Amino acid sequence: MANSTLSTKHLLGIKYITADDINLIFKTAENFKDVINRPIKKVPSLRDVTIANLFFENSTRTRISFELAEKRLSADVVNFSAASSSVKKGETLLDTVNNILAMKVDMVVMRHPAAGAHHYLSKHIDANIINAGDGTHEHPTQALLDAFSMREQLGDLKGKKIVIIGDIMHSRVALSNIFCLIKLGAKVKVCGPPTLIPKYITSLGVEVEYSIKDALEWCDVANILRIQLERMDIKYVPSLREYAMYYGVNKKLLDSIKKKIVIMHPGPINRGVELSSDVADSEQAIILDQVENGVAVRMAVLFLLAGNRSN
Repeated sequence: MANSTLSTKHLLGIKYITADDINLIFKTAENFKDVINRPIKKVPSLRDVTIANLFFENSTRTRISFELAEKRLSADVVNFSAASSSVKKGETLLDTVNNILAMKVDMVVMRHPAAGAHHYLSKHIDANIINAGDGTHEHPTQALLDAFSMREQLGDLKGKKIVIIGDIMHSRVALSNIFCLIKLGAKVKVCGPPTLIPKYITSLGVEVEYSIKDALEWCDVANILRIQLERMDIKYVPSLREYAMYYGVNKKLLDSIKKKIVIMHPGPINRGVELSSDVADSEQAIILDQVENGVAVRMAVLFLLAGNRSN
């Protein structure tokens, strides 16, 4: 019989949840997708739950998506931005969170620049913790919404061919996607310049491809990542122009592929670098579907974890 509860009380990363957990989140997200397409988009599921959104790094899409998901579930929402907080005065992460929890917060959605910050917190506080991105480590809800969007296009992902293209080295999205897709039985390749592909990556069960044309001809779905210049302490590529020339996906390249593939991007897009506008805005791209699915998937995660609060 299929599980109706998650195996964990936190979402710290895809690495720490099971394929059953992922499928339960997807099934729940399908129901919530129906809700957000109704004229009245709210349900009272989390009416007695208070959620704090703690963003120690800048975010627009993820923060808005979580806030919208929380409000669609009728939760009480507290937003916290580190830029205008006592963190600037030297307050520790644990003190910050304990002060917020003293205000009787049930769940914490957090983005933090330090990998493992969520693990540290989960050992010290009682609230459910949801990882909205930690350093270059994981971004689990992005991987869930990406895989959910792929399933809408392809059905069951078992045996499907997915290529992740771009800055694999600095991308928490790539790592979470790899964990998620492999748990769902997909075949995964990564593609990008050798300087942006970490040496350990094949130990995760993925193959490496350096030719973008070969990668696109192989795959059913191409999930294209941006070059994360803000995370680079040295130059990993000679120039953005050169990157676009060798690894950018444009209409001419796509038209040379003998089949129609699905194009995805977690955003924000560097138009004209990793993706040309005529591809980003084409019928093959499901980028706006990803955004819509993000709200439904995050609603599912919040709802299911709230059900595990007493565990």
